[in-house]
Amino acid sequence: MFRRVVVGISGGVDSAVSAYLLKKQGFEVCGAFMKNWDLIDEAGYCSGEQDLEDAQRLCRMLSIPLEEINFVKDYWVEVFGNFLKDYEAGITPNPDILCNRHIKFNRFFRHARERLGADAIATGHYARTNFGPFLERYNPNEKVRLLMAPDPIKDQTFFLSQISAEALRHTMFPVGALTKPQVKQLATEVGLDAYARKKESMGICFVGKRSFQQFIGEYIETKPGPFMDVDSGREVGRHAGLHHWTVGQKCKIGGCLQPYYVLRKHRETNVIEVASGHDHPLLYTDMVYAEQPVWINAPPGLAEGQVVRFEFRFQHTKPLLFPIPKYLYEPACTDATDV
Repeated sequence: MFRRVVVGISGGVDSAVSAYLLKKQGFEVCGAFMKNWDLIDEAGYCSGEQDLEDAQRLCRMLSIPLEEINFVKDYWVEVFGNFLKDYEAGITPNPDILCNRHIKFNRFFRHARERLGADAIATGHYARTNFGPFLERYNPNEKVRLLMAPDPIKDQTFFLSQISAEALRHTMFPVGALTKPQVKQLATEVGLDAYARKKESMGICFVGKRSFQQFIGEYIETKPGPFMDVDSGREVGRHAGLHHWTVGQKCKIGGCLQPYYVLRKHRETNVIEVASGHDHPLLYTDMVYAEQPVWINAPPGLAEGQVVRFEFRFQHTKPLLFPIPKYLYEPACTDATDV
């Protein structure tokens, strides 16, 4: 059923081993290198050029074709533009989630299916589905489910939580059931040791070597304002703009007996309310409010006012929290994913 597979090649070890495993499984494999951002660092060096060279070398070694796809414009409009709008509104978005939703598992997925004739795509993400790493258990009558990887440190389902069921049904995760050490060991064993030794990319791709504060300051106007103690109502410090801070973040305010943490941000007044001490009762909650529901598979019969229980993760490296005591379903006020 699935013969031709287009695999996203980034130049790293995960996509390299994914491509190798696909070729070993007997699929007709085509590599695709996505250019999503024009990045040249302060020394005039473009890391994307090195990644492209590594991707080209890998495809030569595996005797598979490689296509370069330019999504720079799409990324700017659908990911980076929304990223800046959210920061200006005092929200802290995750660009990797946006990139997977709009670029890799939408633009790239459709390009591979419609222009390259792919039956499926594959990526080097650490994630699994109920259809198996090579869609060997694919069932057209069964709902696809996104499952966590066995490697708790590398699990990337958090970043994949907003992709569509259509894309997920036609996506292979060849290394999803492996741990990072296993992937590196396999790469070394099959002659891809150069990729196993390559330094892993970290952080947001478009920031480069700059600090995030320096980067975001180039796009969003700095608007200084006060840090206000939520208990006393007095000003305890100054900030350089709401976009530099996120709820729960520890504030660097000198001369305090206990560290302050961001409690609330008020866009209309440019005030950041802070709470003293990491155990301040206002920093804890048993209720979460969100917007714009994104379901991979919407629960059947979910009605307004219905209470459901779910596991919750607010950051990639944080553990799942369960149970949330209660969750009141209200249209346009939810954000949940069938993971």
